[in-house]
Amino acid sequence: MTNIDWKEKKNLTMLADFYEFTMANGYFENGMGDTIAYFDMFFRSIPDDGGFAIMAGVEQLIQFLNNLKFTEEDIEYFRSKKIFSEEFLDYLKNFKFECDVWAIPEGTPIFPGEPIIIVRGPIMQAQIIETMILITINHQSLIATKANRIVRAAQGRPVMEFGARRAQGYEGAILGARAAYIGGVAGSSCTIVDRDFNIPALGTMAHSWIQLFPTELDAFRAYARLYPDNCVLLVDTYNVLKSGVPNAIKVFKEEIVPRGYRPKGIRIDSGDIAYLSKEARKMLDEAGFEDCPIVASSGLDEYSIRDLLNQGAQIDSFGVGENLITSKSDPIFGGVYKLAAVETEEGKIIPKIKVSENVEKITNPGFKQLYRLYDRDTNKAIADVITLHDEEIDDTKPYEIFHPLYTWKRKTVTNFYAKKLLIKIFDKGKQIYESPNIHEIRNYCKEQIDTLWDEVKRFENPHEYFVDLSKPLWDIKQKLLEEHK
Repeated sequence: MTNIDWKEKKNLTMLADFYEFTMANGYFENGMGDTIAYFDMFFRSIPDDGGFAIMAGVEQLIQFLNNLKFTEEDIEYFRSKKIFSEEFLDYLKNFKFECDVWAIPEGTPIFPGEPIIIVRGPIMQAQIIETMILITINHQSLIATKANRIVRAAQGRPVMEFGARRAQGYEGAILGARAAYIGGVAGSSCTIVDRDFNIPALGTMAHSWIQLFPTELDAFRAYARLYPDNCVLLVDTYNVLKSGVPNAIKVFKEEIVPRGYRPKGIRIDSGDIAYLSKEARKMLDEAGFEDCPIVASSGLDEYSIRDLLNQGAQIDSFGVGENLITSKSDPIFGGVYKLAAVETEEGKIIPKIKVSENVEKITNPGFKQLYRLYDRDTNKAIADVITLHDEEIDDTKPYEIFHPLYTWKRKTVTNFYAKKLLIKIFDKGKQIYESPNIHEIRNYCKEQIDTLWDEVKRFENPHEYFVDLSKPLWDIKQKLLEEHK
């Protein structure tokens, strides 16, 4: 069973900010409800001051949009508020989703300011899906981004997501584990994601198991007899070096090896993990278990993992919980959803802009496309360019890019190829895109991150990746800014 729609019977249409419905009613009453509008979802800053974020959540967004409907109970709720017209309620009763939607595929590195979701359709419809778009993409993109930072800190060692019990609610645990897998973790402690998404369920043993038996040695023996082919022993319940590791070695020799297996590991969950892991490694090696991995857990994040490895810790894999599943160090992915254009009855697109004294809050107007430029020799990403939707970047000729604020910063790109990033997933309300399975998304994510320069992947002071505007789009933006002085 893969990619199961575990929420297929849950109607989330009403999970919206109330003002979205009052505005939709207002548009309807003013004869504007069928006005074709273009909305962009984008984000303004990268969590943890990182160099890039990771797109995630598109599959769940598709599920949500496919299940949009208003029940009789919903209609009666609106009627009880005594502010919605009966004609509008009839519209909701017969609601049919009719929007076009574009999205950047899951697993793609993304950067501030660029459209990662575009919605085109009747403004009433485009408005009422705002909250669920933001919830879905913001959450999973946040966790995928955090997970990838932690995975990169582990320098090729597997990372297990251990955070279900600390997640913000059950959807936070389930979809957080899904997003973490996209970001590169090896698996999750959360059983349901193995059943529903084919994400490997991983885990060891509990302190309570050891405490329940008369001695630690008895607990280890019982566990080894039950699971001889997958025996990972938790060695820090009492004393890692005086009892935990010696008892583990004894059980490995007496219960695991005679059955024809090798130990799968020990886990250290407390104490000075760098020191304990180095001492445990010596003890295991001297006992003939050079192949026995050491797993570390306990409040880890990318910085503590990096420090442990810099200190020579002998750790083969990591279990990371609350700091990953909640993105504890920076728990908000600031995606927003803004009107970018409207369309006349004749089909003319009228760009719209939001102006602010805060430069980063000024939006990019119009119906847009996003290109990524890659060096042909290295396949490394050079820059992203936001263009008008019908612009084509000719990668057979030199192309000039420039900073959209500091326009004197310019570069002519040669020997490159250009790739459109936004893919249409709904056409007039009908799904036309099939999400890859979770393993394909994870592999794609790894491949795409490999196209980024190491300088962009630094944890501290990463190189700023360029997101530029095409000259036609920049001209439209400047014209609108002049008009709105």
